Amino acid sequence: MINIFIGYDSKEKIPYHVLSQSILRQSTRPVSITPLNLPNIKYEFSRERSKIESTEFSFSRFIVPHLMNYKGWALFMDCDMLMKTDISKLWALRDDRYAVQVCKHDYTPKTDKKFLGQVQTKFQKKNWSSFMLMNCDKCTSLTPDYVNTASGLELHQFKWLDDEKLIGDLPLEWNWLVGEYEYNEDAKNVHFTLGGPWYKDYKECDYSQEWFEVYKDTTKIDLI
Repeated sequence: MINIFIGYDSKEKIPYHVLSQSILRQSTRPVSITPLNLPNIKYEFSRERSKIESTEFSFSRFIVPHLMNYKGWALFMDCDMLMKTDISKLWALRDDRYAVQVCKHDYTPKTDKKFLGQVQTKFQKKNWSSFMLMNCDKCTSLTPDYVNTASGLELHQFKWLDDEKLIGDLPLEWNWLVGEYEYNEDAKNVHFTLGGPWYKDYKECDYSQEWFEVYKDTTKIDLI
């Protein structure tokens, strides 16, 4: 079973469902998809949201190992993504040498604002945590107490690991940043990090046609 946790935001319900469908319709292995919807995890995650958090799942992603009982592997994904290939290809890249595997972006955001006028925060390891293969057995420091109290940088810069050697690499194509990187037909999973085609200001961004195609598939109803 491929365990997938997707960040859920009440302002981005449709992107969550479109991403889920893009995974389901291409996967050749069974998948379990769990939305990190804050009301559903209120006993594990009680952290108050600050003004600089652009989404409701800015920090709840780090509760995933606890939800997995610190056993096995899980994938966390932001909801503003679109899977373009069979996710089992990613699952085959798991490496027990690491506690977490990420796409190690090295970039400075091009803009100071993103979707809905949100401030574009800039920090080292930005967007590394937006797509994480997590070896939950090695993420035991991510207790509810720690996740609810640690600083944002401690969490997103992986200060909870004893050694940065525990952070493995994934090819950037698995978290291709739309609007930050040039169009790449070989991208396996695209990330609408600045804003997706469900927002009118971004409806013609790269990969928007592919997103709308999956959207139509997601909302299609065949009455019997």
